[in-house]
Amino acid sequence: MPLASAPSALPARHDRTGRLVTLHPVTDANWRAVADLAPHDEQRRFVAALGARYLLLSLREDVWTSLAVDADGRTVGHLMWAYDADEDAHWIGGMLVDAAEQGRGVGRAALGVLLDRLAAEPGCREIRLSVHPDNTSATRLYTALGFRPTGLLEDDEAVLALTPPA
Repeated sequence: MPLASAPSALPARHDRTGRLVTLHPVTDANWRAVADLAPHDEQRRFVAALGARYLLLSLREDVWTSLAVDADGRTVGHLMWAYDADEDAHWIGGMLVDAAEQGRGVGRAALGVLLDRLAAEPGCREIRLSVHPDNTSATRLYTALGFRPTGLLEDDEAVLALTPPA
């Protein structure tokens, strides 16, 4: 299910340092910057070692839509989303903020932008994501944004869900 309006219509939020965080389609102009994104070494058990893996998933599986996360016009992260018609739920996945950009609120701002946009979709009943049980910093972020455990597992990850306001 595509977003109702063009990705350029996505709203923006500021990170903790005041930079404007926006989401953009991955294009010929920015795909290399997204592909080169890398988390801290200790985070690689939770996320891909490079953003390139998420781009390949989006291209090859025809399920996910990849978005570049920009802060003041510079690509600093990636996230992807999908709609699962069988579950009637939107999913967020493949979130990666470059190691050099972490701790500034970029992830929170990017998720906020995407959550606002998905919640505005007609008929959006639930937004889901999965998180490894040992990834406590991500779990704190997701619960602070309103996600709650569903009791379900996706591979070895706990599924969290958010019901957007009506």
